[in-house]
Order: sequence, then structure tokens, then C-alpha cells
Amino acid sequence: MSQATIYDKDLLALQEMRTAVQKAKEAQAIYQTFTQEQVDAIVKHVAEKAYEASETLAELAVKETKMGVVEHKKIKNEVGSRDVYESIKDLKTAGIVREDRTNKVLEIADPFGVVLAIIPTTNPTSTAFFKTLIALKTRNAIVVSPHPYAVKCTKAALDVCREAAEEAGAPEGLMHILTYSSMEATSQAMKHPDIDLILATGGGALVKAAYSSGKPAYGVGPGNVPVYVEKSAKLDVASKQIIDSKSFDNGTICATEQAIVVDEAIKEAFIKKIEQQGAYILSPAEKEKMEKLISPQPGRVNPAIVGKSAKYIAKQAGIQVPDNTRVIIGLETKVGKDIPFSLEKLSPVFALYIAKNVEEAKNICMDLLDLGGRGHSLSLHTEDDHIARTFAIDMPVSRMLVNTMSSIGAVGGTTGLKPSMTLGCGSFGGNITSDNISAEHLINIKRMAYGTKTVELPKETTTNEDLFDEDEIKATLNAHISNQLDQALIENIVEKVIKKLS
Repeated sequence: MSQATIYDKDLLALQEMRTAVQKAKEAQAIYQTFTQEQVDAIVKHVAEKAYEASETLAELAVKETKMGVVEHKKIKNEVGSRDVYESIKDLKTAGIVREDRTNKVLEIADPFGVVLAIIPTTNPTSTAFFKTLIALKTRNAIVVSPHPYAVKCTKAALDVCREAAEEAGAPEGLMHILTYSSMEATSQAMKHPDIDLILATGGGALVKAAYSSGKPAYGVGPGNVPVYVEKSAKLDVASKQIIDSKSFDNGTICATEQAIVVDEAIKEAFIKKIEQQGAYILSPAEKEKMEKLISPQPGRVNPAIVGKSAKYIAKQAGIQVPDNTRVIIGLETKVGKDIPFSLEKLSPVFALYIAKNVEEAKNICMDLLDLGGRGHSLSLHTEDDHIARTFAIDMPVSRMLVNTMSSIGAVGGTTGLKPSMTLGCGSFGGNITSDNISAEHLINIKRMAYGTKTVELPKETTTNEDLFDEDEIKATLNAHISNQLDQALIENIVEKVIKKLS
């Protein structure tokens, strides 16, 4: 490709972005006049059509990105459509949404305007469904910036949503996608005066750019999620859930467990259980081979393993594993950027740490979070509620998943948490919220308050002039003038000296 062709592509990408934002703004001005009933009918129809397309879009996503498992991406698409809809369908987002008659305060919902939605390659179609639904529910327009490796499937997902929305009466131009997937266009979009909010799901640099744009932004942090298997855990259940979770969509959900911490008292029994579930424990020599594949450069995970199967990864490392292998595990004792198994790998590759007691387990979990997962999530398998509550209080995470699959549990699939494909990490992870992002995060709440009490102001007995002494004011002014003269005199002398020396 010639330099001129690249240049032309960048210009086309910028023009596409500017046109999309302009049309989105025009359509949103119409859409924000819609009633709650009109909005709800549109959102319901979009959710239904998205749900129906879950399998087709899962196939497209795997084919284009070469990541994940079709059957699992189908589940994610269903969560991103049906489950998200069920969680937001009763939320009031138009007109007066609350009225406090006692305190005489009315709350009125108002949309942000045009939302820029940045979509990751790991969950391209489910995230597109999710962000579109919450934007439509809140009477916002949406401009989608897909990952360069997932443009086609993300566009297909958005096309499903757009066609359904317009069928249900939404104005044309409410949803757009930046098909050139230019980083320059995305960067310019973040600063565009008509973009009102950024929903950034992606890498750290992307989220930082969103926060630096000067616009309101919801970003996410990395999810180097530890899972602690405490000695009271039901090992049959825990081992199955952990291996199922780690192998779900080949580990592409950011809330997937990345390292197991197990009590020494149950180590042998637990290892037997996970081996029965398809875990392969590496020998020291095999672990060394795998480390080179995981992280060819210290602190950086090899993108070639992300979303790939355990058998594929083993083959790339030159390791022979049984056909039933679902997860690869390396025994580890250290945590650090130069320790590949301790990093967030986004693949079915685990580190396994042995802890002497709860305190040591807590310290290992803290080290893993400090390495690259503060504020995100932590998983725990235990029958001791006191330990679970202690971890929830002490650990710097926004989600504590107990006795469940962390990957699906954190996004609301197996827990009572809000269904979401964008998980805030709070101030622990440099985010503005620790919530599972949803529709309520995309509306402004205006308040009208009636007077409910009277205040009698005290009568003025002294003036400002009474508080200052005239001579003191003059002395202060003279001192200030003197300082200015002294500074000017000094600058004049320095200038003369420099001229004489030169």
C-alpha cells in the first residue's frame, strides 16, 4: 500500500467520522423528544432481533477475529441482548422519572446526546448489542468505533440493531459505525465537539486517551482476576466452575480468572479434581517453554495466544497435551511483570499458587491485583461466610464473586449483578465508577426543587470598610509597588551585564 493510499484512507476515515457524528446529532435531537412508551417499544424490538441473531453473529465474530468459541459467544450475545434488556426495561429514562412529594423535589431524565462507543476485539458483537441498547434506552445516539480486527462482525451487529430500531419507529441516522477503523479517526472523534460521552472498552492506552479527551468517559481497567480456593470449598463444584469459567470463550472475558490460589491443606485433592475437568499441569521444562510463548517481551502478553484454545497454545509452545485438555496450568511462586504466568493472559492458561493460610492467600491475591487488576474482580470458593465477607471488605476490587464462574458471574450471567459488558474498576483502577455500566449511567438527572423552609438573614451591623485599617492598606500597596520596582531594577542590571559580557 502506497503512502498516498494510506493518506487517502485516513482522510476518508476522518470524513466518515465527521459525517457520522453530524447525522447522529441531528437524529438524536429528534429522538430525545420521544416518549417513554416510544423508547421502550424501540428498545424491546431491538433486543428481540439482537437475541435472534446471537448465533449467526457469534459465528461471524469467531470467523473474523479467530478468537473464542461460537457456542460461548452465542451465550455472550444473549446476555448482551436479552439479559441486558430485562435489566433495563422498567427503568424510567424520559420525562419525570421520580417525584419526592415529601421534600417537593422532581427528577427529570435528560440524555447525554451522542455517545462514542469503543468496542473490543474480544467481545465485539455482544458489546455492540449492550452499548446500543443502553444508548437507545436513554434517548442517546451512538457512534461505534470497532476494533480493526472485528469491523465486519461489529458492523453486522449494529446493522441488526439499526434495522430493528427503524422498524420500530426510531429516526434514521441514530446509529453509525466507523468502518475504516482508523486510530486517528477514533482519536479525533473523542475530541469532537458533538460527542457528549465516551464508553471505552479496550486496552489501557485507549482508556487513558478517552479520559484525556476532555469529555465525560466511562472506561475500564485490566482484570488480572485471582481465584482463591479456601480449604472449606466444595472441591467438586469449585473445580468444575473454575475450569468451565477459564475455558469459556477461551478466556476472552476480562473478568475471567487468571491465577488460582489454593490452600496447601487441600492442594493435592484440588489438583486431582481440576485434572479430571481437563486441566493439564505443566512440568518445569514445559512451563519454561510456555513462558516464552506467553510473554516474549517482559510485561507484555503475546497477542497470538489471546482467545485461542488450550490445545492450540500447547502446540505453539511445542508441548504435547491430551486431547481432552481445556486449560493449561503452571505452578508458580512469584508475581511480577517478568513472571509470564502472573500476567493477565486472556486465554485458557492459568498460574497456580499454593498458600499456607488465609493471610498468605490474601497477600498473593493482593500482589496479583497490584500487578494489573486493581479495582476489577476477585473470585472466591469457600463455605466460610466470614472469610468471604473479610475478603470483600479488605480487597481493592469492585466485584467479589463467591462460589460461581467469575467470567460469567461478573457480567451478571450467574449472579444478581447488573448485566453489562463494561465493568468499572472504581478509583482503585483509575475509573470514575465501580459499577457494572448500564443505562442509568447514560442519563443526566435534572432536579426541580420547591422551597420548603424559610431563612431569616441577620441584619448587617458592620461594613467591609470597618474591617480594614486605612494605614495598613497603604503600607501593603507601597510594599507591593516597591517589590515591583526592585524586580524591574534587577532585570535591568542583569540585561546590562549580559550585553557587556557578550
